[in-house]
Amino acid sequence: MNDRMALSLLAEVMGWPEDDQAVATHEYAWLRMMSAVKYDGYSYFRAGVRFLESLAFWLKQFAPEDRSAAYDFIKRRLVYISLPEMQCLVETFLPEVVTPHVRRMVALQLGIKPYEVWADKSGADAFKRCLRKTLFVGMSDGSRIDMLRRANAGRISTEQVVPMMNVDKEKWLDLSKNLRQVQGMTPCEKFDCVYLIDDFTASGTTFIRNIDGAWKGKLKKFNDLIRSARDELDDEFPIAENYELHIHHYISSAQARLALVERLELAKAEWSEWTCSDYKVTESLLLPDSLPLARPIDGAMLDLGDKYYDHEIFTRAEKHCREAGQSDMKLGYANCALPIVLEHNTPNNSVPLLWAETTGKMRSLFYRRDRHGSLQ
Repeated sequence: MNDRMALSLLAEVMGWPEDDQAVATHEYAWLRMMSAVKYDGYSYFRAGVRFLESLAFWLKQFAPEDRSAAYDFIKRRLVYISLPEMQCLVETFLPEVVTPHVRRMVALQLGIKPYEVWADKSGADAFKRCLRKTLFVGMSDGSRIDMLRRANAGRISTEQVVPMMNVDKEKWLDLSKNLRQVQGMTPCEKFDCVYLIDDFTASGTTFIRNIDGAWKGKLKKFNDLIRSARDELDDEFPIAENYELHIHHYISSAQARLALVERLELAKAEWSEWTCSDYKVTESLLLPDSLPLARPIDGAMLDLGDKYYDHEIFTRAEKHCREAGQSDMKLGYANCALPIVLEHNTPNNSVPLLWAETTGKMRSLFYRRDRHGSLQ
């Protein structure tokens, strides 16, 4: 379906007169621009279908009197993170997050001001050594490690980047061997800083959570991985005993950041096997507190969420929803009520009207690919 046909279908669904110049000037122009610049790039549109067609079919599921509220929500409240925008967040991670931290650490070691680090060769060399002793670990496909490597070719080595947490003995030994062979390093050199990288967090649940007194999540798995490998490899293990842990998400909600900080404090106090000396939580983009849908300003869309909700989406993930204290999924997982879509998938923390597909009632605008056992 071409743009003209899709726009005609939209006009019919919305009840816009096709000869109305105001509609043609404002709505059609906006729809064409946003489709081309952002929405057509969504990874899970069906073959031969793009945003305009999807929007028309999505709007058609609502009663005529409800369609203007749904359309207004898409036009005024939807936050869509495109591939170029995500790439920008990945590319700025090293210069804007890692570099300032490394520079502060080097300045502390040398007893100088951070801005003086690159004033002479000794400071610059110390910076290079400190950066090389930083390990980057991808926590999922969303960590975009391939993009991170390409953006920082020549600044970080492939031998200090681990794409996934599935690290075996041989990989640990290779990391240790390659670090110690770097010019200027000692025979017993270790990584003293570790960055755990992921793309998005809305509730913090995937990363760390406590269920009936048992800690779960990616951090628990990583912590267990470190303990096990350290016991097995002893001095050959490449991460220092007192390493500093950095937890970085390219995008984080305000709710998730607060939850992460609170849970990390509890975990540090309760875990006898805590492996790091300190931790920091960072993000490339922190979403504002005002982003989640809330009454009264978003009342119309929240009413649609109630009216067109299908409890089938709750039963599919009932175990995880119950763990989060939920009895329905009207506001998405963990009741985050977000209006956000990422170019490669839609988080289940977003309002279900955006992503839910059910057999009886709900049709998605941005189809969500479920990842078994994964919570945002």
